[in-house]
Amino acid sequence: METRARRDPVGATVDPAERAREIALRILSGAPRSAAHLRERLLAKGVEEAIADEVIRRYREVGLLDDRALSAAIARARHRERGHARGAIRDELRRKGFEDSDIEAALTEVSDDDERSMASILASRHWEATRGLDDEARTRRVVGALGRRGYRPGIAFPLVRALKDADIWDNLIGEAEATEED
Repeated sequence: METRARRDPVGATVDPAERAREIALRILSGAPRSAAHLRERLLAKGVEEAIADEVIRRYREVGLLDDRALSAAIARARHRERGHARGAIRDELRRKGFEDSDIEAALTEVSDDDERSMASILASRHWEATRGLDDEARTRRVVGALGRRGYRPGIAFPLVRALKDADIWDNLIGEAEATEED
């Protein structure tokens, strides 16, 4: 496919590769993007595939695009700030166009212990927020809240069981203390 130079409003000829670089820099100046996202945006702006691929290759080479580092940063942020499990993070990174090798490397940022700890914190918050509801409704809400963040039922249900058991013990202790005071 022949690349044609365009003219800018003043009438000077604009090199298609230079135009593609300018578009790419504008896109990247807003926020870091994956190579797949940048390519998609360049193509949407009318940049030819070969030129878009060359710009991306060059930007990777000079470090303006680093999908591995970006996917790792997203994984850390989604887990720490939003409480997402690795499954939800994996799905998001796939939607954003990251390669499988970058996704798997990014997921090493969240350990099994990190995931269990975050699930426990989230379950406790939701359990407390639903105080006053019957145990069945509380269970559905906590499991649902964890599920929306990507936690499997195999993690959610044992946490709910532990929270129920803790409530039972708290109630028994409270009743025993009340009896002693009488």
